Amino acid sequence: MTGRAARHEPDGQDDRRAATRADVPGPRSTTSSPLPGLLAAICDRLPEDRLVALEHVFGMVSGPGDPLLRRFIAAQPAAGLAHQLTEIAHVWSTEAPGMPGPGLALALATVRSFPRPRPAQVVVSGPMSASIPARLTSGVAVDVIRSAETSLLIASFAAHGARDVVTEIGQAVGRGVRVDLLLEESTQASAAFAALPDEVHVWHRAGTSGVLHAKLIAADRHTAFLGSANLTDRALSDNIELGVVLRDPSTVEPLVDHFRWFLAPENDVMRLA
Repeated sequence: MTGRAARHEPDGQDDRRAATRADVPGPRSTTSSPLPGLLAAICDRLPEDRLVALEHVFGMVSGPGDPLLRRFIAAQPAAGLAHQLTEIAHVWSTEAPGMPGPGLALALATVRSFPRPRPAQVVVSGPMSASIPARLTSGVAVDVIRSAETSLLIASFAAHGARDVVTEIGQAVGRGVRVDLLLEESTQASAAFAALPDEVHVWHRAGTSGVLHAKLIAADRHTAFLGSANLTDRALSDNIELGVVLRDPSTVEPLVDHFRWFLAPENDVMRLA
């Protein structure tokens, strides 16, 4: 026999070696990890400046259990945002506990760097079916108001009760947000906001023809909630109402500019109450 003699293992030895190799843990697959989807959802929800702030926090923490991250999550006022961030921290600790904060910051920056459509979100009041993903009007109204950092523009044909909305508007004023309420005078809608600080600007139609029938909550120039619901307890919860939240600045900015045009005195559309 020429060449090197073949090496023979005792019976079963090859099988035992193969089994041993199979038992050695290899690199963990991340293809099924929900973390990329959670980061994408945060990018869909938050405006650019707040995403940058979140990246900064991730970059400073050591890991998902860092007390700084827990305090940051607890301090988020926007409805549902603390829950989203808590879910990210949980998946982070489960799927990649050894990854430091700067690694997650880089992942978020990567997701943010790719142009993404900002899908409209369906909002409803009344019974909810399983046909489409939707959120309740009352919670979305509060969420959008909480997201404002510089300005709130709110229009409603009627207003009554809506205590949570009124409270959130007052808190927005307290953090320095300019608030303009465009309300229909014939429905005495302004009475619902009588307890708000004097800094709130209330506007009525300047003319006598037609009514202000639009329903809108616009936070800064990044988010707008519009639909059929007035700012009343029944419309926010019980009536069958339908609306959408827009988070695409290319759509929201001209919408806000349109309503701001109403407030210019030279256009004689709205007047201060």
